[in-house]
Amino acid sequence: MPLRTLRTLRTLRTLRTLRTLRTLRTLRTLRTRTLHHAAVGAVWQTAAMLDHLSIQCGDLVKSAAFYDAVLAPLGGRRIMEFGPVIGYGIDRPTFWIGRQSTGDGFRESHIAFTATDRQLVDAFFAAAIGAGAEALHEPRVWPEYHPDYYGAFVRDPDGNNVEAVCYQSR
Repeated sequence: MPLRTLRTLRTLRTLRTLRTLRTLRTLRTLRTRTLHHAAVGAVWQTAAMLDHLSIQCGDLVKSAAFYDAVLAPLGGRRIMEFGPVIGYGIDRPTFWIGRQSTGDGFRESHIAFTATDRQLVDAFFAAAIGAGAEALHEPRVWPEYHPDYYGAFVRDPDGNNVEAVCYQSR
């Protein structure tokens, strides 16, 4: 092959490599920006840091009835019971309740459950009120958290702030 053809081929390969690298860099930057700017929304809907959470209850029977009612619209159910603890979840127990066994007094916890759409947030709220919960905040958009943050807040039988939240726009 003549030298000129070899140089042309090398130049073309180099240009293709540079374009490919530039494209990959651009995609990586876009992905990072997208994840950063969409840190709420779909990314929050699917990403999970916690494996499970457990709270202690003053009246386990009353709390179990409350969580049976409010988690059902979100797809949650009792999955496991052993001894004085009950595990709730969709496909595995991720939220546990049990009798208060440590500490004195009460410290409020805030627990937010994921809803896949706004109608489920509304259903959660209706179930909670139907179960006798105190309404803290009726379902609405909370733009100070995220433009599509739709949540409802209630008080559980032990005084915890329990929420259902969805990041989907209408």
